[in-house]
Amino acid sequence: MLPTILTPTSNLDKSIDFYEKLNFKLIKNGDSVIATAKDMLVEINANRYTRAGLKLYRDQWGDIISQLSILTHVTELKNGYLISDANGIWIYLINGQNEKDASQLHELPPSVLGNFAGLSIESTDVTKTVEIYKLLGFELAQGSADQGWVMLIDENKFGISVMRPNTCPHLFFNPSLTFFNGKNNPAIIDKIRSLGIPITEEITHFNKEGKVDNIIIRDPGGYGFFIFND
Repeated sequence: MLPTILTPTSNLDKSIDFYEKLNFKLIKNGDSVIATAKDMLVEINANRYTRAGLKLYRDQWGDIISQLSILTHVTELKNGYLISDANGIWIYLINGQNEKDASQLHELPPSVLGNFAGLSIESTDVTKTVEIYKLLGFELAQGSADQGWVMLIDENKFGISVMRPNTCPHLFFNPSLTFFNGKNNPAIIDKIRSLGIPITEEITHFNKEGKVDNIIIRDPGGYGFFIFND
């Protein structure tokens, strides 16, 4: 099942407004709201104990808990387990299946943000981070711990990019979401501006002419959204 990106909020209406402006489809579910777009599933949760992270689904997680406990502390929950990766990012391991599957989400239109490329993480221990996500069903797709950059994907092609410190030359919020839009990125940036979404950082670092061709925005829960051309 496609991982759920979990984002907390202290103001559900404000978070709903943010995602609605960006053309996510929203479904209310008690104290939470499910926001969907092409290949993306975001749970906006107003519960005061919610933290930014991932929800992963599987019929049973018990067979790998002993291995995970060597790498990280495991907290047992009513419906599964809670762990964190080497960087303190919370991962909820839910016993059971998500109601939304990857094929349903693949058919949806993309959000205003463009092509979703996955989760980005800065890690002080790339090797340990990779070990944890491999146990959770992700496979190495590109890079290596020795190179200081690794791309992992799961069976649904959900990507996690892990970078060592001092790799990313702009503001970084752990974890963040990345969107790669190529030559369409300037038009997408203009659209985001027209919607009144605050820009956290305008990036000219990679542009020889000093033009803003990449930006970072943040949702009310604190996630960074990297809107990049490549």
